Amino acid sequence: MKLDEFTIGDVFETKSHKLTKEDIVRFAGEFDPQYMHLDEEKANQGRFNGIIASGIHTLAISFKLWVEDGRYGADVIAGTKMNNIKFIKPVYPDDELHIIVEVIDKKALKNETGLLTVLLSTFNDNEEKVFEGDLTVLIKR
Repeated sequence: MKLDEFTIGDVFETKSHKLTKEDIVRFAGEFDPQYMHLDEEKANQGRFNGIIASGIHTLAISFKLWVEDGRYGADVIAGTKMNNIKFIKPVYPDDELHIIVEVIDKKALKNETGLLTVLLSTFNDNEEKVFEGDLTVLIKR
């Protein structure tokens, strides 16, 4: 979809993605090697009572699910910013995440492009919000 096909207030829901313990450990081992993501024994003694996914992992899955939804297609040019990033609740192994995406702003630019901002709200399979963030992209008009 091009910028002009989106309307402020549009809402979309993505497919879901189930996160395994192996996924959490693999991602954290490479990108966020903290004990609460890697060390089950120590994580069991912490405030979350077990291993949790990195917030960065949750953000990446959220972005992946939105992109795979296919609405941007080849019309997106590049991401320009992310704002208001909130890691609201921990994500545990076997949580199944899905995203509600709301168009919150759009601005046409002079060169047949524009800026589209969406609010990504990520929920687990208990419908608890675990992540939220605004994403702005440069997109064709």
